[in-house]
Amino acid sequence: MQIITSTDVVTKLLAQRLALGLLSMFVVSVVIFVAVNSLPGSFAAAVLGQSATPEAVAAFNQKLGLDQPLVSRYLTWLSATVTGDFGTSFTNRPVSTMVMPRLWNSLKLAISAALIAVPLAITLGAICVRFVNRLPDRILSATTLSTISLPEFFIAYLLILVLAAKLQLLPSLSTIRGSMGFADQAIRMILPVLTLVFVTLAHMMRATRAALLNVMAQPYIEMARLKGEPETRIILRHALPNAIGSIASVVALNLAYLIAGVVVVEAVFVYPGIGDTMVSAVSNRDIPVVQACALIFSAAYILLNLVADIIAIASNPRLMHAR
Repeated sequence: MQIITSTDVVTKLLAQRLALGLLSMFVVSVVIFVAVNSLPGSFAAAVLGQSATPEAVAAFNQKLGLDQPLVSRYLTWLSATVTGDFGTSFTNRPVSTMVMPRLWNSLKLAISAALIAVPLAITLGAICVRFVNRLPDRILSATTLSTISLPEFFIAYLLILVLAAKLQLLPSLSTIRGSMGFADQAIRMILPVLTLVFVTLAHMMRATRAALLNVMAQPYIEMARLKGEPETRIILRHALPNAIGSIASVVALNLAYLIAGVVVVEAVFVYPGIGDTMVSAVSNRDIPVVQACALIFSAAYILLNLVADIIAIASNPRLMHAR
């Protein structure tokens, strides 16, 4: 009789999640390619002008390979992308040299916001559970509910109005350059980072509160109370570790937003990130750049959800311990 250990179960589940992630990336790549190539307008017309002759447009499209069948272009793009080559922009520049520096700028923004928002959200969620249905819980819940109702651009403009225009504490624009020192870049990043913190904090805090309250209703929590353990210790030692799986899923979704959803924030603050690059590429009909940006956003989203699944599996004692 074959004995199936917990390690075998976890390995199988992780392999399934990884295979599903790869399949999702393939499907997303097809959707991205078809959608981007279905954008209205023509890059040739944008470059040559509306008065360009059909012969000139045809010659221009042939030079860029846009006259090839869609399936052939997709397979060529996919095979190159798998090797890390995003191709050449229609402006005759390597896409990687255009996207990667901007991606690093967006990652700096996202990582800074995550380092503030994640621990703060978990802490505030635990405080809500510690004082559930009391004044601290009601204030925090009402505040976060109000924040969720506000769009990113409204929060961004509100911060600009208060901190930049009224109090004049921070610059209203976040244009950074490589020649700037660390302090100058950090000061210009404060407003977009605060915006992202406010946007993601509410979702993560409410998810933490809900997950903890669900765990606090379990019998072993009541047993811990009967043993005389302090409520704070029960939350941190017994409830929080068992709620990590649920919390991790919401945190992963919000971290994915920090990378893929910064387009509006970067546009408001004129921040040179990958979102700003994608907006410019869409307006210029620069298809290779749009495809690369969209694929990076999708890969970040799928990867972070995969990490959340792994954390949920690893935090499940029924899987991690042999029966």
